[in-house]
Amino acid sequence: MKQDNEEQKGHNIIVKAQPPEEFTGIKVKSPAKNSVGTPAVLSSLAHANRYMNKSDALKTMFRVNQKGGFDCPGCAWPDPDDERSALGEYCENGVKAIAEEATKRRVTEEYFKKNSVQAISQLSDFKIGKLGRLTRPMLLGEGSQHYEPISWAQAFSLVAEELNALDSPDEALFYTSGRTSNEAAFLYQLFAREYGTNNLPDCSNMCHESSGQGLSQTLGIGKGSVTLHDLHQADVIMVMGQNPGTNHPRMLSALEKCKENGGKIITVNPLPEAGLMRFSNPQRPVKMLTGGTKLTDLFLQVRINGDVALLKAIMLCLLAEEDKKPGSVFDRAFIEDKTTGFEAFIEDLRLNNLEECVEQSGISLKQIKKAAKMMMKTQKIIICWAMGLTQHKNGVDNIKEVVNLLLLKGSVGKLGAGTCPVRGHSNVQGDRTMGIWEAPKTAFLDKLEEVFGFEPPRKHGYAVVDAINAMYQGKAKVFFAMGGNFLSASPDTEYTAKALQNCSLTVHVATKLNRSHLVHGKRALILPCLGRTEIDVQRSGKQFVSVENSMGIVHSSQGILPPASKELLSEPAIIVALAKATLGAKSKVNWDKMLENYDEIREHIEKVIPGFEQYNERVRQPAGFYLPNCAREGNFKTSVGKAVFTCIDIPEHKLDDEEFIMMTIRSHDQYNTTIYGLDDRYRGIYNERRVVLMNKKDMKTKKLKKGTVVDLVGTETINELNPTQRIAKKFLVVPYDIPSGCVATYFPEANVLVPIDSFAKGSKTPASKRVVIRIEKSRTD
Repeated sequence: MKQDNEEQKGHNIIVKAQPPEEFTGIKVKSPAKNSVGTPAVLSSLAHANRYMNKSDALKTMFRVNQKGGFDCPGCAWPDPDDERSALGEYCENGVKAIAEEATKRRVTEEYFKKNSVQAISQLSDFKIGKLGRLTRPMLLGEGSQHYEPISWAQAFSLVAEELNALDSPDEALFYTSGRTSNEAAFLYQLFAREYGTNNLPDCSNMCHESSGQGLSQTLGIGKGSVTLHDLHQADVIMVMGQNPGTNHPRMLSALEKCKENGGKIITVNPLPEAGLMRFSNPQRPVKMLTGGTKLTDLFLQVRINGDVALLKAIMLCLLAEEDKKPGSVFDRAFIEDKTTGFEAFIEDLRLNNLEECVEQSGISLKQIKKAAKMMMKTQKIIICWAMGLTQHKNGVDNIKEVVNLLLLKGSVGKLGAGTCPVRGHSNVQGDRTMGIWEAPKTAFLDKLEEVFGFEPPRKHGYAVVDAINAMYQGKAKVFFAMGGNFLSASPDTEYTAKALQNCSLTVHVATKLNRSHLVHGKRALILPCLGRTEIDVQRSGKQFVSVENSMGIVHSSQGILPPASKELLSEPAIIVALAKATLGAKSKVNWDKMLENYDEIREHIEKVIPGFEQYNERVRQPAGFYLPNCAREGNFKTSVGKAVFTCIDIPEHKLDDEEFIMMTIRSHDQYNTTIYGLDDRYRGIYNERRVVLMNKKDMKTKKLKKGTVVDLVGTETINELNPTQRIAKKFLVVPYDIPSGCVATYFPEANVLVPIDSFAKGSKTPASKRVVIRIEKSRTD
């Protein structure tokens, strides 16, 4: 398959990952040993120049993440509280995200007229994303092959008709992406609940739901406890199951400051990622010229899902020293005053054999003892993590074990210490705060009833996995997505596709075309909305929205560019129109008043959600405001009023000789499901995404060579509702530094192998980081 230039590269899916006729053009180089620096600057400039008007690029680069500017549509990493760089508060992938949204390209009704859904679906996800911004509402009628224009009024009438024809409101699903603003999210959940359902699955279900559950049960709040200042002041930062160089590049500046303040960094990951090894800060030219800053002091190359074994081994080493001199290692005063379950936890910890923990983790005892020594004499310890911990069947337990270690040291609620789950999309945490949750708390529902005068439903709704199953079984018939690329983000791609196709109507609010718009229900709507970068004008004038970052800071975001099309509506405008069309005169909410001026939405948020007192006043402060955080304050609002130690078992990993544990990862040229390009610069893989990273010894055992074409075959229990073998065909083997028995593949190409019924106990987060597979030389069909 010839690949003449970047936009003719890549292979992807119609419904699932489709193999190419042949591979050409892949280049594999040595992985990078340094991150960011000049290559990142050049990459940023190239993307902005290629996809944006030059004047728009200049405007946005100087206003993104600045006080009074707009929030980057990429990740949720916080901005500095004080002064921000005049050179720009953004990263390479932030520029790519802005170039995606503020692109000069457009997808018009003429494009849909010329190209059928089937034809568009033959394109790779990369090509689809690069088509440009959507410009007007489009309808795919039942049996039709082409999306056609539809007026906004007709679109809202169609959705309302479908919703009101359902036998129960619980036959509708209202999905949310993490890009949705606080104001839109609050209106969205308000509409869904006045309509009569708690079916509010969201992207958090697929990433940090395990964090929320684990932290809530042990510390009393489902959010991290640290601030940016804490990271700067920490003596030890342990980064687990995370690749910030690609997914949260601005985090590297915080790690750099920690190192300059004398802190140490321990990295725990199956892959050595360039972004955690060395960082060349582009805002500091001298650093760039002198090779940057070494970040990681100790790299622990853990086996996939060997984290609990590693943490237990570290705690056993700490316990051995504590036994020699009680009170010299553990914070006994903190444990006595602030925690419960310590005695039972220590008794359970002693039952573990250190040698067995070492073997299960894949880390040498010498390295483990070194990690324990680094933590021995300090309480200023922060543990950061992402989906390398959460996307396992034992994902919630992984987080609880992290908390156990911090509680032993008294390392929560103190300067330079605490928990740091690093969230993904830019307002995923804020959406949950606003009530986007299938399992809302009673107090929240009571407040909704008190403020708005209707009784919200009390029965919990569907999370993502349950929502997919409900669509597959015909229990849910209308799927409405506020942003996102649901199909590509979800597990078990073929199964999810069939689920969506069972719906009578699928609706997507979006800025750009994506795979989910092409795998649809009997009828389908695309409703184009304003992006984060664009000016939003309502009846009272220009509006701003607000978002909450990964550390609980709420701040404003106001677009600066003209809308990509005059036909675009803001997300709040779409929700209000949908609510009015669906609920009509029976609604007790004054929707028009809230749309006229977003201050009115914020006034209602203030009445319903604790922590938002004087919302309109405080959100106008240049840096926004912090939400209350009980764990940060050392006040643990669990069911027992104290922080909770938990007894956790080491997960078992029984594999046949022919089996491997696969984890899905992201390339440096993507963010979540958005593919920016086909190069994974830091890992040295260029011009191809259908690759499987393997240990060289495993390759020799399997008689595989670099570039061998293989099929990846799922071996886990097959869902009885979908009794077909999961297989991803034609992947190229790439030798890589990864533990024996482990392999890595890119998301979403390998999502077809993630079983719908393989998820974290207690959170239902898909176990995308632990999929058991066989690797077979590719066979000709």
